[in-house]
Amino acid sequence: MPFENLSEFIEKLENVGELQRVQTEVNPELEVAEVMRRMMYSKTSPAILFENVKGYDIPILGNAFGSMKRLQIALELEDFSEIGNRIVGLTKMKIPSGVLDKLKMLPKLSEISEYGPRIVDNGPVQEVFETETASFNKFPIIKSFYKDAGKFITFGMTVTRHPDTGIRNLGVYRLQILNDKKAIMHWQIHKRGAQHFDISRETKNPIPVAIVLGSDPGTIFSSIAPVPEGMDKFLFAGISRKKGIKLVKCKTIPLEVPANAEIVFEGTVDPSKLEIEGPFGDHTGYYTPPDYFPVFTLTGVTHKRKPIYLTTVVGKPVLEDAFFGKVIERSFLPLIQMFQPEVVDFSMPPAGWFQGLGIISIRKRYPGQAKKVMMGLWGLGQLSLTKMFIVVDHNINVHNMDDVIWAITTKADPKRDTMIIDNVPTDTLDPSSGLVNFGSKLGIDATTKWKEEGFEREIQEEVQVDHDTKLLVDKKWAQYGLESKPRI
Repeated sequence: MPFENLSEFIEKLENVGELQRVQTEVNPELEVAEVMRRMMYSKTSPAILFENVKGYDIPILGNAFGSMKRLQIALELEDFSEIGNRIVGLTKMKIPSGVLDKLKMLPKLSEISEYGPRIVDNGPVQEVFETETASFNKFPIIKSFYKDAGKFITFGMTVTRHPDTGIRNLGVYRLQILNDKKAIMHWQIHKRGAQHFDISRETKNPIPVAIVLGSDPGTIFSSIAPVPEGMDKFLFAGISRKKGIKLVKCKTIPLEVPANAEIVFEGTVDPSKLEIEGPFGDHTGYYTPPDYFPVFTLTGVTHKRKPIYLTTVVGKPVLEDAFFGKVIERSFLPLIQMFQPEVVDFSMPPAGWFQGLGIISIRKRYPGQAKKVMMGLWGLGQLSLTKMFIVVDHNINVHNMDDVIWAITTKADPKRDTMIIDNVPTDTLDPSSGLVNFGSKLGIDATTKWKEEGFEREIQEEVQVDHDTKLLVDKKWAQYGLESKPRI
């Protein structure tokens, strides 16, 4: 059964030795973030629960999802591609015409119903409700780097609703705290929350927004995942955890939020109010420079009687966000393959902060296919922001940089196989582009070249071990650990 809330997940982590409780007093200003970063850089650290936070009676949970093992526990999966396969399976459903065939479909239809969210009258997140006395400053919101503009909510799940379609979105956007009631909403121009905001600007009316802190792991993962356009994020949460989530109606705004959440900040974002946000030490390893973003005004706070403040820290890779990125990569491979069937595997190395570099292996069938795949992926959702794509043959392990570098240096000619596309959208946080949100893309075709692609030389044969020698060494030298293994 999936976890129903954050506390159940914490209990499980503790039972399997993946959680460390800390009673030493810790300051949410700079100290918490530095401890979390050092633990993550050590590569073997557990999740950490700070139980003695200076100035607050609310504990802080950090690095909760900072390993593949913890994410396997969180989502109750060994193979994350199962999530993508569930979506692909739903897209391929056809409503049959015959009565008997319709009866056969009932189990599948009930499965879809089981994934869907449902509204309940109340939930733990509304055990405490404040309006007039509501304040950001009652919660241990952290400051990560000393040049940050202030305290930032870094793991808030932002709930918005499309003004026209009513489809709900759940995205993680940072918020800079200004005072008790005001914060600055940093939703980048390419994100769906920003899209909902832009539509509202035409009417000049504030839009309702809820910031959710903590929930069950499936919902938290869904808030980060770049789901297909038009899919309600709460439905995707149900698909991720194989069980629909319970929602409650907010007290001061017309939105729904997870009933099992720890804390919810309710409020509005006014299209007429913009303020300078930043700088902020970001996941690229650079400070994001100051820029204008809209203001969030707090209208109410609901929370559990004894809430836990979930946070995360970013900085130079590899940190907690890298592991979420890997799960997204694995989860969405089946969807990529649905649009680009020749794709065999896909990798976005954490050191490239995910939007920086994608490596794709394909089963090549015709000349120019590698470039076709690149252009297709650049037109696919959030992959449109990826700066560089490298395409390799199907027998290259995209997760082994030695294999990838070998393919680039032996199969790619810089002039013939490099593609640069100028004047296109880029990730807002890319520190190298000359203009914010606007720059160029690089594509490298590192597949074996054909004559039709301008390769006039005789194709050189790759070295390989003959079958008989391989079997001999496998059998004779296995005691020394020399049996044949894939390069991973």
